[in-house]
Amino acid sequence: MDAVIKPLRAQLSLDPHGAADRLLPGLPRPTRAEAEAAVRTLLGYIGESPDREGLIDTPRRVVEAYDELFRGYNEDPVELLDRTFGETAGYDDFVLIRDIAFNSHCEHHMMPFYGKAHVAYAPVDRVVGLSKLARLVDVFALRLQTQEHLTGQIAAAIEATLRPRGVAVLVEAEHTCMSVRGVAKQGALTVTTRFTGLFRDDRETQARFLDLVRAGAR
Repeated sequence: MDAVIKPLRAQLSLDPHGAADRLLPGLPRPTRAEAEAAVRTLLGYIGESPDREGLIDTPRRVVEAYDELFRGYNEDPVELLDRTFGETAGYDDFVLIRDIAFNSHCEHHMMPFYGKAHVAYAPVDRVVGLSKLARLVDVFALRLQTQEHLTGQIAAAIEATLRPRGVAVLVEAEHTCMSVRGVAKQGALTVTTRFTGLFRDDRETQARFLDLVRAGAR
């Protein structure tokens, strides 16, 4: 698997939506003090006083919240999927984890979007721990994202590291950038999919995946 992992890690490290440290060469990371000063500037911009009692600690709290909300930048999806298991008793169907809840942030407005991801893959000889697939969703969700990119990244990471017979990813989410601002359409869901291999080429397998996902919504 090393032959697969090394090129993928290199690819992701160059991709600004990839693994761990995504700062471009020559672009130093701002200090915590600089980040807190930026929050103070934004507070002033909206007409608030950063020095009033209720806001004195807000810059620190916001930066601490960002450390948590965007911790996906410090996690490596390739490392996460590195360990697999071969004791499958000849299992030859796909594995589906349904209703993986996630929270992310739109890269256009830095506003939250949230929903569920449904992830399936058809293993070849070896499988990955089920919790790893749920964690993989968070690795990519806890970054600035578009839903389309999030869907593709989840599928690509599984495809490149596990080399399964196929991958299916369906993501459904509500975006606050269109539910609480702009058109303000609460409850509108965006659905994105990515199918590879067996799930793309075999319509019956794809339909069975979609049926199982829909069964959870009933």
